[in-house]
Amino acid sequence: MNTEEKIWSYLKAQGLTDAGAAGLMGNLYAESGLRPDNLQNSYEGKLGMADAEYTEMVDHGTYGNFIHDKAGYGLCQWTYWSRKAALLAYAKAAGKSIGDLEMQLGFLMQELSTGYKAVLNVLKTTSSVQAASDAVLLQFERPADQSAAAKTRRTGYGQKYFDKYAKKGSGSTVGFTNSSLATVRMISPNRTPNRNHAIDTITIHCFVGQVTAKRGCEVFQPSSKEASCNYVVGYDGSIGLCVEEKDRSWCTGGYKTVNGVKTPIRVNGISGKSNDYQAVTIEVASDATHPYAITEKAMAALIELCADICQRNGIKKLLWKGDKNLVGRVDQQNLTVHRWFANKACPGDYIYERLPDIAAKVNAKLGASGTSQAPAAPVSKVPYKVRITATDLRIRQSPSTDSAIVQKAIAPGVYTIVSEATGKGATLWGKLKSGLGWVSLDYCKKI
Repeated sequence: MNTEEKIWSYLKAQGLTDAGAAGLMGNLYAESGLRPDNLQNSYEGKLGMADAEYTEMVDHGTYGNFIHDKAGYGLCQWTYWSRKAALLAYAKAAGKSIGDLEMQLGFLMQELSTGYKAVLNVLKTTSSVQAASDAVLLQFERPADQSAAAKTRRTGYGQKYFDKYAKKGSGSTVGFTNSSLATVRMISPNRTPNRNHAIDTITIHCFVGQVTAKRGCEVFQPSSKEASCNYVVGYDGSIGLCVEEKDRSWCTGGYKTVNGVKTPIRVNGISGKSNDYQAVTIEVASDATHPYAITEKAMAALIELCADICQRNGIKKLLWKGDKNLVGRVDQQNLTVHRWFANKACPGDYIYERLPDIAAKVNAKLGASGTSQAPAAPVSKVPYKVRITATDLRIRQSPSTDSAIVQKAIAPGVYTIVSEATGKGATLWGKLKSGLGWVSLDYCKKI
C-alpha cells in the first residue's frame, strides 16, 4: 500500500464513514501533502534543515527545540507547543520516529477521541464530504485561512479521495515479496519456456513514458506483443514483475562464446526469441525524448533491484566494459543495454552513460569493488546539503564499512554533510550534521 491507501484503511478501521475519512484526508493533504515528516516549508530556511534531517535530529535528540520552535510538523502540521509536546511524548512512548506514519495516525485518533469528540462524531456519522471537511477545518485544524475558498478547496481534495476509494474500493495493488523487494505481480498470460542457461546477465532498457510499474507491465499483457521483460521499474520507484525470472523474456539479447569471445546471437537482424535465456531484463520508465532520462526514484529502485537479482543468482560482481557503438561482440560484461543486441532504434543513451555508476553502486551493495570507470568524487568544501534517495543507506559510526552500524537505514531526504573522509567501501564518506555518524556519498546527490 502507498501512504494514502494506508491512511484510508486506518481511518476506516477506526469507524469513520467513507465521507468522514475522505473529508479528514482532504484536510491532511492540504496541511502536509500526506507526508508525516513534513516540516513547514517556511521553517526549512529558518532552521537550515529539510524534512528528513529535521526528523532525524529530533529523533536522536541533537535538535532540542522541537516543542517550542513554532514550526508546523507532520500530517496535521502540529504547531502549538502543547500539541507538539504531546506528539513527541507519544512517539517516545511508542518507540517510534517522530515522523512515523502509523504513530502519527494513532496520535491523531487520540487527539480526536479526547479533545475533539464533536469532530470525531461528525467523521463517524456523516455521509457528506463537505460536512466532514468543514468540521476538521474549523474545529480541529483551525488554520489562518478559513475562508469560503479554503473550505471549497479542502472539500475538493476530500472528494477526490472519496471518488477514488469509496466508490472504487481501496485501489490497492496486490503485491508480493520477491527476496527483499516488494513487487507488483502482473505476470503475462503468455508464459515463456523455462531458461536453459544459468542467469548471468542483467539487461536494462528505457521504457519510453514516465509510467508506474503497474502500467508498464500492462503494456506487455496482450498476446500480440513481440517483446517482453522480466521487470518494469516505474518513474515513482515501483517495481513490477512481468515474466518470472525462471522464465526467459523475449528479444533480450542472447549471446554465445565463439573462440573465447562472447558474440550476440542474431536472427534476421535482431536478437532471436529462442536465444534469450541467460539475461534478466528490466524496462525503466523514461522521458519520451532524448536522452530518455529517468527519475532519481527510478534509478534508486533500479540499483536495488539489480543488487537483489545478483544476490539471488550468484552474481558476485557486475562487470561493465563496452563501446557505445558495439555491434558484433561483447567483451567482459554482464551489465548491458538492449541497443547493443538489437538492430533497431531502442532508446538507451541515458542508461548507457550511467552503466559504470550503476555497476559501482550495485557492487558496493554486494560487497564487491566498483568498476574502475566510475569517477571518484572530489573532496569539496563543507558543510553542504545532499539528497538521499536510497531506502536502505546505513549510518556508520566511522567512515568505513568495517565500522559498526549506528542505524540500518536513513530516511530518504535532504541532509547536511559537515565533514568528509575516505574509507573502505565508498569512494567518499560524509558525516551527518546530526552527529549520528557517517554515510557513503556514493548514494548521495549534492544539491
